[in-house]
Amino acid sequence: MTSKQLSKIVIKALEDLKGFDILTIDVKKISSITDIIIIASGGSSRQVKSLAEKTIEAAKENNIKPLGTEGIQQGDWALIDLGDVIVHIMRPVIREYYQLEKLWSPETEQISSV
Repeated sequence: MTSKQLSKIVIKALEDLKGFDILTIDVKKISSITDIIIIASGGSSRQVKSLAEKTIEAAKENNIKPLGTEGIQQGDWALIDLGDVIVHIMRPVIREYYQLEKLWSPETEQISSV
């Protein structure tokens, strides 16, 4: 499965549970760790946790096992490492504070913003 195919699966899972401000950033040219970073917001800790669990479930349904996860139980910022795709799901206040988009976007090509 390509990184673009996997990112579509992730985005659908996030959209299904009303994740918002979904941004996909192609980092192939500047990172050897991953190809695509997906950043999404959830309105509450409970929603962040649900979005993360749904993302993991969707990946597993497509025979992709997460390499690692962080922060799901706390619900402020969940990270899911799917290898070629890394997913960050955050509450808006956390997302605004860390501004990952600005960290990766200056030298990267944004694929899409939903």
